[in-house]
Amino acid sequence: MTKAFLFPGQGAQTIGMGRDLAEAYPAAREVFDTVDAALGEKLSALIWEGDQETLTLTRNAQPALMATSMAAMAALKAEGVDVTEAAFVAGHSLGEYTALCAAGALSVADAARLLRLRGEAMQAAVPAGEGAMAAILGLDFAAVMAVAEEAAEAQVCTAANDNDPAQVVISGHHAAVLRAVEIAKAHGAKRALLLPVSAPFHCALMQPAADAMAEALANVAFHAPAVPLVGNVTAQASRDPDAIRARLVDQVTGRVRWRESVEWMAANGVTETWEIGAGKALSGMVKRIAREVETRGIGTAAEVQAAAESLKNA
Repeated sequence: MTKAFLFPGQGAQTIGMGRDLAEAYPAAREVFDTVDAALGEKLSALIWEGDQETLTLTRNAQPALMATSMAAMAALKAEGVDVTEAAFVAGHSLGEYTALCAAGALSVADAARLLRLRGEAMQAAVPAGEGAMAAILGLDFAAVMAVAEEAAEAQVCTAANDNDPAQVVISGHHAAVLRAVEIAKAHGAKRALLLPVSAPFHCALMQPAADAMAEALANVAFHAPAVPLVGNVTAQASRDPDAIRARLVDQVTGRVRWRESVEWMAANGVTETWEIGAGKALSGMVKRIAREVETRGIGTAAEVQAAAESLKNA
């Protein structure tokens, strides 16, 4: 089977994630230690023993999810599974940084610092209460774009995440997103609901955060990834470090084209995806986008061992 390694985005975080990996694999523990040192604080203590509300803060969730995924990658490597087992890597929003880290384009320490900055910059870009995001279920992308355009009324309201054929997330000014929720319901959406997020990600209101990331990314060492990255804003593969760096800036205000990314991978030979890290949300999206593609979640020591065993028996 031709594999793609996928890395989750915000929303997958849970207290305790990655702990059994760190207990079972010294290399996984070292990932968490590296992230703690890079941030100058015990993020690992929050991940394993803190409270969900604090972990969910954008500044914490972003590096925490990267750390958990990279711990799983370290455990896989200890079992003899390298990133080059994949034909492509891809990540959802912040997961794109994890994908680049897994493929050797970024160091764990640099990824942790970038994601802490990214989380803080995205949070600070829009005053609390001025922005919102909502999930629209049961309408396709074109229908949701039409809803967002109708709801905007000279404010920002646009599709932020094109997740799968029946799930699109919109983002923008709070009032405009509220209007879009009601319009979507009137247009036959199965559900349209505000999301419990702290800022309107992946829309034009995030421009201050994009500017901050452009400055930060310019000062970080980038290497060509060992396997091509399928980018959020292009839905195509690249190994060009300069192009990838530029697309990470675009990603802050741009749409996450996840549905198209999975379609592209399936059209280019991917028959199995491994979702590496916390949660199984991406696997669910993959099954709704490309039913023929097999999925596997790898977030625990037992799942690492089962994945490694599957390769030996292939």
